[in-house]
Amino acid sequence: MMRLYLAPMEGLADPPMRDLLTRVGGFDVCVAAFVRVTHTLLPDRVFLKSVPELAHGGRTAAGVPVRVQLLGSDPACLADNAAMAAALGAPGIDLNFGCPAPTVNRHRGGAALLTEPELLHRIVAAVRRAVPGDIPVTAKMRLGLEDTSLTLVCAEAIAAAGAQELCVHARTKTQAYRPPAHWEWLAPIREAVRIPVIANGDVWERTDWQRIREVSGCEDVMLGRGAVIRPGLARSIRQPQAEAMAWSAVLALVAEYYTGLQTGPSPQYAPGRLKQWLGMLRGAYPQAEDLFQRVRGLRDPLALARLLWPRPGATQASSRMERGSLPGPGMSW
Repeated sequence: MMRLYLAPMEGLADPPMRDLLTRVGGFDVCVAAFVRVTHTLLPDRVFLKSVPELAHGGRTAAGVPVRVQLLGSDPACLADNAAMAAALGAPGIDLNFGCPAPTVNRHRGGAALLTEPELLHRIVAAVRRAVPGDIPVTAKMRLGLEDTSLTLVCAEAIAAAGAQELCVHARTKTQAYRPPAHWEWLAPIREAVRIPVIANGDVWERTDWQRIREVSGCEDVMLGRGAVIRPGLARSIRQPQAEAMAWSAVLALVAEYYTGLQTGPSPQYAPGRLKQWLGMLRGAYPQAEDLFQRVRGLRDPLALARLLWPRPGATQASSRMERGSLPGPGMSW
């Protein structure tokens, strides 16, 4: 059966966004943004802050499982932290071999490890041994660091070490997010390993989902920025006859997202995250441009709230914000 995954996007697919997108519908699995592992066993609070769903059975409010993703290069330390995440209720452990951020790569993390297939094997094998057998261990990689000379070797090393799934973002690290994604590389990877390969990269619309599956032969697809720009993308893939999500419905999600950020552990980032999402939504909803221009210079949370709730309930909403009493995700005023 075909599955749709929500990608681990640092600073973008945060817990409130995961909550909203999975309630809109269509997703089978989420992978949280990475937890960085160095040389210590992280305390519970680090995992719970990154993946608060662990306190609720490892699932979003819509019931979609959220896998914990780990990033690092020390096999033993990654194994210990994977065991900790599993003990906290993680429904799966994912290993990050694809992050292209220079700060991560300089510290021998993410895509930088794609020059060391032997180390990839040791990491996956160590984590697989440390995690109970009923909890899947998976990995996400790119095509390589600077080129594709080790693409198949890395994929084979990951699969041979015991990973149960491999997601491939069809670009190298140096290609970052520049189009196009090289979907033609996915088929050779799928043919080289005996585990499911999940296709990822440049799936912006339903037609892209159809095409990436045709080109790659992959059954499953991971949606990233396309699902943030079009919140109804996964649902439209599942229900091709359904109407596209109207701007009014998206605007309601934007307001709810802001609420979720305000009630989360880092409300100081709420204005910036709101502006980031509105800026991205302009790619699919021209109506977002006006609101983006109106909020881009604002920093006061109350002023932002008044723009998001410009209807009779706005006075009540503003008074609740002033009292510091915002409703939680899934609730409305």
